[in-house]
Amino acid sequence: MARKTERILVTGATGQIGSDLTLELRKSYGDENVVAAWYDKKPEGTLGEGPFEWLDVTDARALRACLEQNNIGVVYHLAGLLSAIGERNPQLTWHVNVDGLHSVLKAGVELGLRIFWPSSMAVFGDGVPRDNAPQEAVLAPSTIYGASKVAGELLCRYYYNKFGLDVRCVRYPGIISYKALPGGGTTDYAVEIFYEAIKHGRYTCFVSKETVLPMMYMPDAVKAAMDLMNASGSQVVYRMGYNIAAFSFSAEELANEIRKHVPRFRCEYKPDFRQKIADSWPMALDDSLARAQWGWRPSYDLAAMTSDMIERLTERLRGRAP
Repeated sequence: MARKTERILVTGATGQIGSDLTLELRKSYGDENVVAAWYDKKPEGTLGEGPFEWLDVTDARALRACLEQNNIGVVYHLAGLLSAIGERNPQLTWHVNVDGLHSVLKAGVELGLRIFWPSSMAVFGDGVPRDNAPQEAVLAPSTIYGASKVAGELLCRYYYNKFGLDVRCVRYPGIISYKALPGGGTTDYAVEIFYEAIKHGRYTCFVSKETVLPMMYMPDAVKAAMDLMNASGSQVVYRMGYNIAAFSFSAEELANEIRKHVPRFRCEYKPDFRQKIADSWPMALDDSLARAQWGWRPSYDLAAMTSDMIERLTERLRGRAP
């Protein structure tokens, strides 16, 4: 388990995963022991009640200063650009996703840090079974985002093998959350659809109704990160990205599940450039290695996620929830 005396830095703390993970870490380790680092969106509400720092993770000198001044022992490095945004600006995506991670890994060696970094199902591409993508497979992504994640996984493995750096990774599927707005990913439809169903009773989906992708509810995404970091070193044998999974569904199946709670909801489908990206990704992930080595188990299925998402997002949109 993580030592209670270690202070934690969360980069990308105001992003989709970071905004939830930071609060959960503070519940476990105390507000004063978890520093929220942000770049383009300042922490607000409860997220801003603990310590926070503005940080450009690609600036190695500033990163080192932030780590030392805050006496950081653990980093959850979440800062990065997502798939749809990445296709619009490949150079910036590589710089942030790869150069930023490299800065964190180098600092990790110098300061003896423990590091969590999220990879993605976007590492997969042509030649990988779509119905149950295996842990070990040829990684041939079709996007710069996926390429940056493959490079990141290889960097993490290199720094573990070469320097003994304790860096741990998971390959996230699409993440669904009621707290943070979508951040420019191909799976954003699975979040946007809830907002539009509650507010307007209709949604135009940018992938086809038959599109099936693996997804995960945010509480499980946070749980996976913390469970992996709390596992003993002997349990964490694999030092690239562990496949983790919760449930898979088509866009139409999600719309039908939402309609059980919002009967007036109507959804139409007008695929755009993101359809090609979605079609290059697996429909399900084989996460048996994560289950066997460090006990990964999700808590939510599609029905439980949809019910909770509708309830909590409705309260949030009415101004009754943080």
